[in-house]
Amino acid sequence: MHAMQYELTLPADYDMEIIRARVARVGHLLDDWEGLGFKTYLMRERGVNGSPVNQYAPFYLWNTVAGMNAFLWGGAFQVLSDDFGRPSVRQWTGLSYEEGRAAGAPPRWAVRRLQPVPEGAELTDVTADAVGGTELLAGQDGAVFAAAAVDTARWELVHFSLWTHESPKADGEVFEVLHVSAPGRERLKRGRQW
Repeated sequence: MHAMQYELTLPADYDMEIIRARVARVGHLLDDWEGLGFKTYLMRERGVNGSPVNQYAPFYLWNTVAGMNAFLWGGAFQVLSDDFGRPSVRQWTGLSYEEGRAAGAPPRWAVRRLQPVPEGAELTDVTADAVGGTELLAGQDGAVFAAAAVDTARWELVHFSLWTHESPKADGEVFEVLHVSAPGRERLKRGRQW
């Protein structure tokens, strides 16, 4: 599993209905993308759920690097870059993925928590905690799935979860889910990724 996200931070007075309409128009285009586990079309709206910004920030879980590369280099990502400018794309190596108690239900909210890996920390302990945290999140009412991944260039963990209800039981930044493309959901390896 490989995780990926880019963020488009928009002006404070940006009409976020434009993002909703864009996703309604093009969201289905990745519904059968080879190598994609999940793409969650996410946005944050300034002043909603504590967000300080307007932001469009899709989050991906890839089954294959080839699928991710086809998206980035095959033209699909170019369309977004042409419309908004080329954003920096964050990538994380998967640590854990678990289906939630509400797996298969349409998610309404996503939570992303970024956490630095402390200098000097035992990596086996850090990764064990991340795997355990994924299991705990997935076991909560309303959880669709939970995942954890690590960026070894920044030594930063990302914890990502999808939820069916408006009060997710996870700490972090809350995003509204506009659409989900999940052509390879059933092929995402469950549990620890090594």
